[in-house]
Amino acid sequence: MSSNTISVVYADSVHAKYAQQICDMIYESALSRGTGIARRSPEYIAAKMTGGKAVVALDGERLVGFSYIECWGHGDFVATSGLIVDPEYRHMGLAEQIKRKTFELARRRFPYAKLFSITTSLPVMKLNSRMGYVPVTFSELTEDEEFWQGCQGCCNYDILQRNKRRMCLCTGMLYDPAKETARQSRLAPYKMYLKNITKKLFHLK
Repeated sequence: MSSNTISVVYADSVHAKYAQQICDMIYESALSRGTGIARRSPEYIAAKMTGGKAVVALDGERLVGFSYIECWGHGDFVATSGLIVDPEYRHMGLAEQIKRKTFELARRRFPYAKLFSITTSLPVMKLNSRMGYVPVTFSELTEDEEFWQGCQGCCNYDILQRNKRRMCLCTGMLYDPAKETARQSRLAPYKMYLKNITKKLFHLK
């Protein structure tokens, strides 16, 4: 196998045939890691693909990776979830390709929303950090009850309940586009100053 033969693309209705396989991959991955994960039905996964809210990685016709996005809190938040890579295709940088494509999809569809992720996976946390996510408490994430109800399929749900939804074994991470814009805007005066100095030095109009 070669990373050169793999394509990471936005999913659509053509890819809905992989829904059951994706569910099995997610469940088997959770078992192998010994961590909790919210289970999803094939119908749920298929709906994400037909609705243009998912990314798939394909090696020819073989599904080798997947992730999806979901909008919460009337569009104020978008979660990136279900990141999975076929065990035979790990350690090739594929997870990061999928994560970045999912991030791109979320930013295109919901440019002003805060992006968040909850995960027990250290590699996913590292990926998130490289993309500008920061660890946050659950109180900074969506309050949408439907999102938290989705955690009922996780084996650690009782921990979340006991802690009144303040914490669990998952780590919450958040990307706030408003803060990214603020960081960029703080550089604007310096850029303008350097531009003006350059013009004076070279007598440009």
